[in-house]
Amino acid sequence: MRDRYGPPAVVTIREVETPVPKSYEVLVRVRAASVNRADLDNLYPRWQFLRLFLGIRRPRVKLVGSDVAGVVESVGPKATRFRPGDEVMGDLFSLGQGAFAEYVCASETAFASMPAGLSFEEAATLPHSAILALQGLRLRNGRSAGVGDRVLIVGASGNVGPFAVQIAKSRGADVTGVARGDKLDFVRFLGADHAIDYTKIDYTRPAERYDWIVDVDAHHSVLRWPGALRPRGAYVALGGDALWFLKALIQGPAVSLATRKRMGLMLWWKPLHPKDVEELKELISAGMLKPAIDRRFPLSETVAALRHVDDGHARGKVVITP
Repeated sequence: MRDRYGPPAVVTIREVETPVPKSYEVLVRVRAASVNRADLDNLYPRWQFLRLFLGIRRPRVKLVGSDVAGVVESVGPKATRFRPGDEVMGDLFSLGQGAFAEYVCASETAFASMPAGLSFEEAATLPHSAILALQGLRLRNGRSAGVGDRVLIVGASGNVGPFAVQIAKSRGADVTGVARGDKLDFVRFLGADHAIDYTKIDYTRPAERYDWIVDVDAHHSVLRWPGALRPRGAYVALGGDALWFLKALIQGPAVSLATRKRMGLMLWWKPLHPKDVEELKELISAGMLKPAIDRRFPLSETVAALRHVDDGHARGKVVITP
């Protein structure tokens, strides 16, 4: 939990009453949770204007953690999707969070059944990051990256990027991953055809243009990207700092209209969308998608887990286990 904004050090472990599910809620005994960049963005918060909604001086939402996997302990009187004993995974990002705990209680819509054959640790990496990766490779109109497309994944070694690399490869794309030099071997291990060290090469000025670009954490203006895309190409950013975000809301539509290329922030995110969950399960069953876990921390070392991601050390997902 946290009572103030700030770095991972503001998070503390506390003893609280085990919640009782009401109405459509389910109580889940946590077997594993995973850290997302979004968890850290909310801690600071990265986008300062969000304080208008999250609490100006202190955060209204005190719980931390989005991605979770565990076993249903009990259900509310109106809940029908799950029964005690079911193994589930969930995304609590927009439902009060709280994944870094021994128990979580949230609406049954926050959960989906776990993919067959995965451990709880592996399943806990999927709900937020893998869904974002999948939806970042598809536009609102349904068009998606496919066979023969040249795809660039900027931020290929973090939380979302490893899933995006594997999903794009499963669709027959030629994939280039961008990461820091010491992580390029990991990016190639994921299946990327090419790897770029962003400390040495300007990846926004490629020798050959791309059909699709997924920018996990944008550091360059939308105006910098049209020249990196082929005709009808798509540049989809999943996030950026507050100034970038505000500029992208204006620049994206204008540049898209002028260039006939889809440019800007992904605004069509649907948490744990059922059809996307089923697609993830199919990819996992076919052996085309496998969670990459960097390190595991016990619940008592949650601050260390958050700091490991915040410092940029992680290659793939960081898991927390009660």
